[in-house]
Amino acid sequence: MLLAIHALAHWLWRYRIPVLPRLLTLFNRVVFAAQVPAGTSIGKGTRLNYSGLGTVIHARAVIGRNVEIGPGVVIGGRSKIYAVPVIEDDVHIGVGAKVLGPVRVGRGAEIGANAVVLHDVPAGAVVVGIPARVLRMKEPAAEILSSKVDVA
Repeated sequence: MLLAIHALAHWLWRYRIPVLPRLLTLFNRVVFAAQVPAGTSIGKGTRLNYSGLGTVIHARAVIGRNVEIGPGVVIGGRSKIYAVPVIEDDVHIGVGAKVLGPVRVGRGAEIGANAVVLHDVPAGAVVVGIPARVLRMKEPAAEILSSKVDVA
């Protein structure tokens, strides 16, 4: 529901219709306790778990398709730095994680619960900790499908 209201607010914002996008954003904030401004670009298939409870997303942030965002996540800027995060497709962001500043999170990456991401995350990486560090790299799906296994 939150993302449907956001999609309408974003459409109104893109076509420069005054006041209504702000009212819809305010409605989302009051009802769902989530700050998702109308200017935020969110791709199709993205899910905010638990109706986005406590989620804060910067107005200039870009979120790709099929991203899963846990409750209490902050995707925002940092002091005196203009750039904001870009989250690519198929990313999973765990509960309470913070993605701050000019960060690009690569396709298929996973961010652990309560991680604080301050630097770029490579595609397929699993990051955890404060500050977030790469724990391991996931094997790309294309390699799994093309690998040949000899069964004797």
